[in-house]
Amino acid sequence: MAADLLANKWVNEYAGILLSYTAARVNDTGIAEDIVQETFISAWKNREGFKGEASEKNWLFSICKNKIIDHYRKKARTPVQYAEANITADFFDKNEHWTKEDGPKEWGIDYNQTIEKKEFYSILEFCKQKLQELQKKVFVLKYLEDLDSDEICKLLDISSSNYWVLIHRAKLQLRSCLDKKWVNI
Repeated sequence: MAADLLANKWVNEYAGILLSYTAARVNDTGIAEDIVQETFISAWKNREGFKGEASEKNWLFSICKNKIIDHYRKKARTPVQYAEANITADFFDKNEHWTKEDGPKEWGIDYNQTIEKKEFYSILEFCKQKLQELQKKVFVLKYLEDLDSDEICKLLDISSSNYWVLIHRAKLQLRSCLDKKWVNI
C-alpha cells in the first residue's frame, strides 16, 4: 500500500476512536489531539517495524497508550504529601467497616440500559473532573490504563503510602459525587 494511502487509512479509520480513548484519559481535548497526532507520527516512523502480529488497530492503541503514559510522566511533579492520620475516620468505624451514615447505598440502576450507561459515564466524567489533579492522575492510571500501583508510583514519583492515600481519597470523593449527582437526583 502506498505510504500516503496508509497514513490516510490510519487517520480515517482510527483517529476518532483514538481521540475518544485519549480524551477520556487526559481530560483535555487539545492534549488528546496532540497525543493522537504523536501516535500517528510514531507509527509512521516505525511502520517498517510493524510485523502484523497484532491488528493494526491494536498496534496503534498500544502506541497511543504509551504516549498517554509519557504524557503523565512528563507532567509528574513533586508529589503532594498528605497526612495519613485519620483519613478513614470520617467514613469507617474502629473495625474499618463503613459507618452506617457513610456506607455505600444501593443505587438500583440497570447498567444494561444504554441511556443509563451514557448518563452514568457523563456524570462519572463530571465527578472525575472534581478530583485534585494528582488524585485524577492516579485514578486514571489505575482504573483506565490498568497500571499496577508500583508502576504508578514510579511513573508519578510518589511513595506507596502516598499512592494509597490518593487512590482512597479519589474513590471516596467519586463515590460521594456519584451519590449526589447520579443516585440522589
